[in-house]
This record gives sequence, C-alpha cells and structure tokens, in this order.
Amino acid sequence: MPQISDIGIDLGTSQVLVYARGRGIVLREPAVVAADRTNGKVLAVGAEAYKLVGRTPGNVQAIRPFRQGTISDFEMAKELIHYAVRRVSGRHFLTRPRAIVSLPTGVSETEKRAVISVLFDAGMRKTQLLEKPLAAAIGIGIHFAEPYGSMMIDMGAGASDIAVLSSSDVVVGTCTQIGGDYFDDAIIRYLRKKHNLLIGDRTAEEVKMTLGSAVPPPNELTMDVTGRNLLSGLPRTQSITNLEVYEALKDVISDFIETIQQVLEHTPPQLASDIFEDGIILTGGASQLQGLSDAIYRELRIATGVADDPATAVVVGCGRALEDTPEMRSYLHENSRYRYL
Repeated sequence: MPQISDIGIDLGTSQVLVYARGRGIVLREPAVVAADRTNGKVLAVGAEAYKLVGRTPGNVQAIRPFRQGTISDFEMAKELIHYAVRRVSGRHFLTRPRAIVSLPTGVSETEKRAVISVLFDAGMRKTQLLEKPLAAAIGIGIHFAEPYGSMMIDMGAGASDIAVLSSSDVVVGTCTQIGGDYFDDAIIRYLRKKHNLLIGDRTAEEVKMTLGSAVPPPNELTMDVTGRNLLSGLPRTQSITNLEVYEALKDVISDFIETIQQVLEHTPPQLASDIFEDGIILTGGASQLQGLSDAIYRELRIATGVADDPATAVVVGCGRALEDTPEMRSYLHENSRYRYL
C-alpha cells in the first residue's frame, strides 16, 4: 500500500469517508460497529458490521456511533476512527500526518477535543476541524471569500446543516435533525399506522430510495415490503405505492423547508438578495431524495440544485483544505465557531 500523507475525514452518521492527499477518496464504508452486548468486544466494523444491522442475535448489537448529529457511543466512535485510519495507513505511517476532520455539527466541544485526542493516538501529528457547510462548499468549488451570500445545505443521515456563507465564514445557520434517518423513521411510522406493519431501518431506507419523493409523484409505482404484522406477530408482505410514501414524507419535508425559511429570515437583507439571485445548493446523501429541490423551489421560489456528487462533497472539501494556503488555513480551527439560530 502506498504511504499515505495528510488525510481528510468525514465522520458522518451513516458513512465514514477518508480522502488522502494526492490520491483522492481512499475509504468509504458504513459508520457501523458490531459489538457483543455482554462484554463490549468489537466483532466487526464498517461494511462487515453493516451486514449485521437488523440481523444480529440477542447478544450482538450493531451500533452507529454518530446519531442525530452527536456522538451516541464514544467508545464505538473510537473503534470506528481507529479502523478508518488503519485501513488507509496499513496500520502505521512513516511520518505522522495531519488530519482535517468534519464532524456532525451537533457534536459538543468536549467530544470534538476527545476525537482530536483519538486521532493523535491513531498516528496524527495534528488534527483540525472543518465545519460541514464550509467543507461542502469547498468540495464543490463554491467561492465564498468575498462579501457575497451563498446558501449551502448539507443533508446527512442524522442531521442537516443549513448555512449562509460569506467572507470565508458562516454568517447565520442552524442544524436540524431532519435528515435521511428522519425520512426513514417517517416511513416506518406511516406503515405502522396505516398497515399495522412494522419494518426495520434497512427496509425503510430501501423504500425511501425506491419510492421516496418530496413532491406528488406523476406516475404510480408499487413495491412489495415485508415486515411483521403487529396484530398477528407474523411476517407479512404488503404492497405499497409511491403516493403513500409521499404522504409519509410530506409533513417532514414541510418542516424542513420551514427551517430553511427561518434561516433566510435571519439573514442580512443584502445576503438574502444574493441567495434569491443565485439559489440554494444541496449536498449530502439525503439531498438525493427525488424531487427535494423542486419542493424547496415551489415553497420558497428560490432556485435549488443538487451537487453532482453530493455524498462526497464534505470529504472532498476536507481533502482540498489540506492545501496549505492562507485561504484554506482561515477555515480551519480546533473549536467550532458555528453560530446557531
């Protein structure tokens, strides 16, 4: 394996991605750790652990260390970080490299310092943090060093960052728990209520990806979904339509758009004018929900687009921030400057 130098890391709710300087994205795996409930022993990490989600015996639990924008299990988060570093370094570095890390926005300052410490133990000489909206903007080539307003929305599985960028910083923004997992939960609740059918997280995600839409679908599509009948307790297969999935998601989408509107209401008028002129850009895996950009435009009358490769925008931004230029150095810090509404 070639020697890895400086790296950029995106520690997300659903995936961990690593960008190696000069090589691009070298790791992309599910952010899941499987552990024994009785003794806490780690059994699998990444793709192997993801195979166990929803299929583990009673003594094994599949854990996503990052949930709803925070670290839900720090010990498992340490295992995930060490696993990612070992995978890209061959277990050791010839020199101690630098790491630039983007964490879920809701992670506390104490947790951030702890992550920096873990990365130092894993072989990093220095770890700096890059806020997700800034990383996403850098990753897709948005220039925001000038006093001109740009709106970035990075939608992850556990949380979404909505931010107005200008003069190399976040002017105003917020973090909402509405993301990919929130969409999945809405589908689970809908099928439970309407069909007395309980499905798992992985099945809900498959339904979302196959039938999910943020706008009323023009044509009817159906899909057979297998879950547990809440009345009989037995497995049952139910045919559902994309219109039903839209019904499950529409209130969540409405809440999400309302949050965007609240950020715009707190945006300085001149910057808001810039956004109305240039539009909104969506990044993150959850932004790929069909019709989401159309739904935002219908409500806010602001042109909205999705980045070409939205799921990798943040880690590519971390990788590009490794360039040792004055502009890139201004984006990096050890403690968050993020301003919440």
